[in-house]
Amino acid sequence: MYQLVIGIDVNYFILNVIYTCLNVIYVLLLQQTLILIIMKARFLFPNSCKRLGWIILLPSSVLGIAVLFFDVQFGFLDGKAFTIFYQGLNGNPMWFGLISENYTNTLTGVLFLLSAMLVVFSKEKTEDEFIARVRLESLVWATYVNYAILIFCFLFFFQFEFMLVMIFNMFTILVFFIIRFQFVLYRSKKLLGNEK
Repeated sequence: MYQLVIGIDVNYFILNVIYTCLNVIYVLLLQQTLILIIMKARFLFPNSCKRLGWIILLPSSVLGIAVLFFDVQFGFLDGKAFTIFYQGLNGNPMWFGLISENYTNTLTGVLFLLSAMLVVFSKEKTEDEFIARVRLESLVWATYVNYAILIFCFLFFFQFEFMLVMIFNMFTILVFFIIRFQFVLYRSKKLLGNEK
């Protein structure tokens, strides 16, 4: 491992810069994709997928918290995993190889992302211009909140704690979108109910 004069691990710094760049690209692509989806609602999943998404999202969220904070791992998910890059505790980097891994983290993350995407990208029962506008506004809002929190974390979290923030950051834009979108829909339904 190389160390800068000020004591920052160069590999750690480079991986953080790469991760942040990929995250920005991901969000920009997600935003462009959502704009296209709004313009052509035919790319949204059917409304029935939303229920499936919620059914998988809630348990995968609980499992994700258990994995992250309580180091829960299922022994039957032990196995060999192909990796593009791996740097173990001994510090020797390995490119394109097999490592021993438990797939609990992987399975939890994939289930969470797929289910959150089903919730986010499924049609509402009534898909109209109002829903399209709320989708777009929720995406913009979620992007602003996500990156405001990320900038705060860049300034005040370091080393392992910062890596924990990066793990959460992979999921938060979808979570913020779901919270904002569902809240606006709930509030608008409540206002319509009060008018009647």
